[in-house]
Order: sequence, then C-alpha cells, then structure tokens
Amino acid sequence: MSQQPEDLTPREAWQRYIDRRRPESTDHSMKTYYYRLKQFVEWCERQQIERVSELDGWTFENYETHRAGEGLAPVTLNGEMKDLRLFVEYLERIEAVEDGLSDRIHIPKVSDNEASSDKKLATEDAKPLLEYYRRYDKGSRSHALLEVFWNTGARLGALRALDVRDYHSDEQYLEFVHRPESDTPLKKKVNGERPVALSDAAADALDAYLVSDDRWDKHDDHGREPLFTSRLGRPGQNTVRCWSYLATLPCLHSECPHGRKRETCEFTERNKASQCPSSRSPHQIRTGSITYQLDSGLPPEVVATRVNASVETIKKHYDKATPRQRMQRRRRRYVDRLEFDS
Repeated sequence: MSQQPEDLTPREAWQRYIDRRRPESTDHSMKTYYYRLKQFVEWCERQQIERVSELDGWTFENYETHRAGEGLAPVTLNGEMKDLRLFVEYLERIEAVEDGLSDRIHIPKVSDNEASSDKKLATEDAKPLLEYYRRYDKGSRSHALLEVFWNTGARLGALRALDVRDYHSDEQYLEFVHRPESDTPLKKKVNGERPVALSDAAADALDAYLVSDDRWDKHDDHGREPLFTSRLGRPGQNTVRCWSYLATLPCLHSECPHGRKRETCEFTERNKASQCPSSRSPHQIRTGSITYQLDSGLPPEVVATRVNASVETIKKHYDKATPRQRMQRRRRRYVDRLEFDS
C-alpha cells in the first residue's frame, strides 16, 4: 500500500515541497526556502514529531517562541514564519494536514524601519570613489564594476549574468537577459529582461575595462563570454560580493575614517573587506543608486523599470532619502512652478 500524505515525516514533506518549488524559483530563492524550512524540520525532529499530521497551532506557537529566543531579528523571523505558512499551505493542498492549519501560523509584524535597512552607499561616498577611479584607475575591474552597479542599480545576480554580447558600446546600454539553462537566471526570470541605458562615464569605464590587463579573457563552462570575468571564467556570487566590498573601501581616495592605516589594515584583504564599516555590498550599492536616481529627478516609474522593481517596492525598501532630500525633490519638480513669471 502506498504511503498516505498524512504519514509523511516533516523531512519527507519538506523535500517534496522543495522539489515542487524548484522549477518556478531561482537558485537563490531555493536556497532561502531550503535553509529556512530546514530549521523547522530539525526542530520537529528534536520534538519527536514523526508525522506532519501531528502539526497543530501549538506546534507553530512553540516554534516561533523558540526561534525568537535565539535572537533572530524581527524581519528574519517574519520571513521564516511566512515561508513556513507557504509550506503548510502546500501540505493542505496535498491533503497531508487539515484545511485551515496554515491560518494558525502567526506572522510577527515588523515596522517599516525594521523591514528595510538604512545602510547604503550614500551619494556623498559614491562620488569620491568614482572620481578616484575615473582619474587614477580607469578601466580597472573595480572601476567598471562600481560604475555599472551605481549607474544601473542592478542586482548582484543580474550583473554576474552579463555577457560581453549584452553590452552595446555604440548605443551605450546593457541588456539583461534571463538564461537559466546556462546558470545565469534573473530574479524575476523573463520579467527581469530589459535594456538599461548607461551614462557616458559608465560606458567609458566598460570600454576601458574590456581592453585592460585587469580583465581575464575567459569563457564560462557553457562557452559564453562573461562581461566580468575571474581567473576561472564567470565569477560566483560570493566573488562579486567580495569585489564590491573591495571597490568601496574609502581609503582608496582619502584617509581612513576609522583611524586605520591602509598599509597595515587587514580590511584591505579580499576575504576581510566586508568587515570594514564603510565598505558596501552590491545590495547596498543598489539601494544607494536607487536613492540617487530618484534624487536626480528620474520619475519613480522610470527608476522602477531600470532596476526591475515595482514602484511600491522602491518606496518601501530602497528609497532611503531623508525628509530634507524628499523636500528638495518636491522643490525641483513643483515648487519652482509656483513662482510668478517675471
């Protein structure tokens, strides 16, 4: 007799759920689902919960209390419980648990401030970095990387996915293309495909990088020619993240704001650059770029298209402008219209 769905162990149900989600999700999303739910499965096993049919509201209450007691940030706990609810909704669909069980999972609320980190590459920090690269290190990998991140507001995965053929030098734009069959999916899949215009400075940086000694002339495992290359071909996400931290060290252009000497500071090393309080990740550069684009007068709808996000998401998670900056935006767009004509 075949196994009934209600007899699945939490681990068996988790593995089936992950398999169902895989075709519709990116690798990054799958890793998130995998590890968040793995915590719950292992906790169930410690509680000697042998079948999913044993799950009830008290189970979820105890699990949330357990995870909160481990010191999770509110936004992290919020995400874990949301993913757990989706998992239980799947169990309802296959009739492994009773209908409505997912409604008993409490989703802790988080404030807008908790849901969105204020850390970003601020405009006043990006400007001296870009000025340094344009004057003293033009065409280096760090220069081209920062120019593209700052100019396009692209996600890490989108930048890593770029091929040389995706850069159109004459027309000065990059084309982001979803290619999951060769290990470069976009977060929003085909909905993430788009051309993004580049500034003169960003295009100049890429032109210089493509012919520089700082770029490895390599192909990836699928025969494609990545735009940004490592010694082994297409860089992994962690490699791009390390490059980002190194490219945003403020001691490149001025004295260390933290009282250190660049010659002896361990934060200038590849694997420790992330520990510098002033270095920034790709996501933090994206946040700063979106704020800068909005401050520069680009309509939210235009910025949303460039960075592949909804206007609502931009306003909630990425627009880190201060109240004064928002006032200046309104002044530029509207207040000048209130002046009497001379």
